[in-house]
Amino acid sequence: MSDPMAWVAPTYTRLADLLTVSPTAWDAPTLCEKWLVRHVVAHVTMPVRLTPERFGAEMAAAGGDFTVLSDNVAARDASLPPTDLLDQLRSPRLHTWQPPDGGAAGALSHAVIHSLDVTIALGMPTAAPAAAVTAVLDLLTAADGALFGVDLTGIRLEAADTGWAWGDGRLVRAGSGELVALLSARTLPDGRALPPPLNPR
Repeated sequence: MSDPMAWVAPTYTRLADLLTVSPTAWDAPTLCEKWLVRHVVAHVTMPVRLTPERFGAEMAAAGGDFTVLSDNVAARDASLPPTDLLDQLRSPRLHTWQPPDGGAAGALSHAVIHSLDVTIALGMPTAAPAAAVTAVLDLLTAADGALFGVDLTGIRLEAADTGWAWGDGRLVRAGSGELVALLSARTLPDGRALPPPLNPR
């Protein structure tokens, strides 16, 4: 993964294209619990709307809790017109944004995981390039599931659409995007999920 940022713009742009031709999708549920498509898009496009000063004010209002901030902003900005949110998905500002503690890899993971939250739930094609999805699989398994608190003990992961594989033990075989979702502690539409750790840190 020499340049993770090279895959960010194509992922967001493709997601915008998919949603442009599916105008009824905005009020559909996603893999993010309690969030509709419009909430997920409002969340990922925050960097377009929030200046550093505005972000600081939002964080202070949320008591320093980023999860609370994310929920507040998503709930509020989900009411923006879909055309505005689509424009923000295509914004160069979003395509170059990196989370302060995550860098380029974090930006790519954010784009890929949240785009999959939408496309898997809606049965759409994957927005992210295949190489980007595999790169995120490598990032998530390198952390041994710790990034999202899933237990990979005794589990072998195999991507049904590529030759990617990781681990040993009970086989979990799915599409690459579905594996990313599982490693991100999502539950797939068919009910599949990875177990949380028995002894969470």
